[in-house]
Amino acid sequence: MAWPTALPLIAILRGITPDEVVDHVEALIEAGFDAIEIPLNSLDWRRSIPLAVQAAGKRALVGAGTVLSPELASEVADLGGHLMVTPNTDPATIRKARERNLYTAIGFMTPSEAFAALAAGAQSLKLFPSTNLGPSYIKAIRAVLPPDVPLLAVGGVTPDNLGQFLDAGCIGAGLGGDLYKPGQPVSRTRDQAAAFVKAYRSV
Repeated sequence: MAWPTALPLIAILRGITPDEVVDHVEALIEAGFDAIEIPLNSLDWRRSIPLAVQAAGKRALVGAGTVLSPELASEVADLGGHLMVTPNTDPATIRKARERNLYTAIGFMTPSEAFAALAAGAQSLKLFPSTNLGPSYIKAIRAVLPPDVPLLAVGGVTPDNLGQFLDAGCIGAGLGGDLYKPGQPVSRTRDQAAAFVKAYRSV
């Protein structure tokens, strides 16, 4: 398995609105991001996802996070998304996403959940909440996972601690509140995106 984009960092735009999504997507892409998710607990995500997909074109893999059912996975695909991120391990949702050609980054916490996700067809795994579990937990999990499975850290990742998760065995991370908070100016998104890219490339 291989991560499908050049930079294995997912920008999580939780709470983004249709009016602001295009400007923030452009800022992220300009900074070097090429994987973007709009969580389905965001306001009016059914409008935001197509706008983000159109703005990104072929420059970034765009899709949805917090996808909790097969029906929602299908809807994301219908809206033009190509990425599905979940906070949990639900085999039926994973299978539907693969059927609809969505790239899957599946949330897990335990080894049992990780292997259940892989058995259902998950293409990558996201350990959540990573900062609560810590790098030592990631090292232990990484030791039992197939070596070719991309592992992302999600939950509390900052430019300052990103390197710890990469050193522990993650290939990258999903970046939420430290990258984007609802209503923040595009300049803040641009600055934080640049900080994350710098931190990743300095490891």
